[in-house]
Amino acid sequence: MAGTDIEISVVVPSHERPLRLRWLLNALEEQTLDRARWELVVVHDCRGEATAELLRTHALAAAGVLRTRRLPAGTGTPARQRNVGWRMARAPIIAFTDDDCRPEPDWLEELLAASRRHPGAIVQAAVRADPFEAEVLRASHVRTVEVDPPGPFAQTAGILYPSTVLERADGFDEALPTAAGEDTDLALRARGQGVSYVGAPAAVVNHAVVAFGLPGMLRLAWKWRHLPLVVKRHPSIRGLYPLGLFWRPSHGWFLLAVLGAAAAPARRPAALLALPYAHNLLRRRGTSKRNMARAATEAPSRVAIDAVEFAGLAWGSVRHRTVFL
Repeated sequence: MAGTDIEISVVVPSHERPLRLRWLLNALEEQTLDRARWELVVVHDCRGEATAELLRTHALAAAGVLRTRRLPAGTGTPARQRNVGWRMARAPIIAFTDDDCRPEPDWLEELLAASRRHPGAIVQAAVRADPFEAEVLRASHVRTVEVDPPGPFAQTAGILYPSTVLERADGFDEALPTAAGEDTDLALRARGQGVSYVGAPAAVVNHAVVAFGLPGMLRLAWKWRHLPLVVKRHPSIRGLYPLGLFWRPSHGWFLLAVLGAAAAPARRPAALLALPYAHNLLRRRGTSKRNMARAATEAPSRVAIDAVEFAGLAWGSVRHRTVFL
């Protein structure tokens, strides 16, 4: 039977990032684990032909390592694509990463070794900001992912699941509308069934460092609006957050500032409630004069981002009948 010697399957969801995907495929091409022992499954929903052409012509496809599935354009979510991918996979353990990541050459070997040391466990890799893109971290608005495993959120930038665990949990919950917590939700459901969770710090994934303009950052801020549903399902994780209520410390200070501004016309001392938030804004990059001056220039955009994040979480709290801001 084809695939009986495959020990580990790598599953990747992809959406409109052919250049990033190429870098990922090139990194996987350099894996030290013998190619007879692993396979790659890429599931994408891209509109153009750039991704499909890349997947057809890459060396991993020619080597028989790469298999693909194309969904109707724009219909995929990370949860759906991952579910399609792991159900196509032929190995007993599944490694997930994303199309904006670049694993180190020994990533699969280290994950496989950790899985053998901890049979049946979920294994999380280390994730760091890609050192090739370190200069981007100086931008005003940046997104990347960093994980010191095993982190509390089980990000799929680099994680391994036994296929039996995925089957028992019925995979990722596709009802979660955005890529905001579906990975954490799966891990917590699996751990609730008694599955152990360990880290593999020697299995390293480099995550893209992406700079955004303010409009892009505001769109990203709104994306997190369904986090209250994840927190409602798994109330134990409230302990990870300030007062169990706020996603970020700045959101608590932001709420205090809003309440102070609302009350200030009638009671002027109430305006003082905005001081902790202002203090937080000015010191968010450090306490040197240079860093505080830069933070001051960035303060209006930071307020806008906090406002959109807070509004999105408030909307989600109302919709999902819980409080998480």
